[in-house]
Amino acid sequence: MPIILELSVTPKSGRQKLSIDKSGRIKCHLKSAPEGGKANAELITFISSTLRLPKAAVMIISGETARHKRIKIETPLDKGAILQKLGLDHQTTL
Repeated sequence: MPIILELSVTPKSGRQKLSIDKSGRIKCHLKSAPEGGKANAELITFISSTLRLPKAAVMIISGETARHKRIKIETPLDKGAILQKLGLDHQTTL
């Protein structure tokens, strides 16, 4: 069952980190610059490796050139399990 997550990306932040902001949106800090799709590629690699899924299971469905993105994750896990694996379950109940 595919899971859709909305997140806000901060490229060129010098670190890779996931957190929840005050409005309840998932924030993702990336090391790469938003040039030539590098930040998007890093986002997919970061999410897929954290969830231990193949890169093909994670895709950006909207916001490729924006900071606010929607990603689709093809996994048998539910949203709660995904948030737990991403280390976000203790921060919010999205």
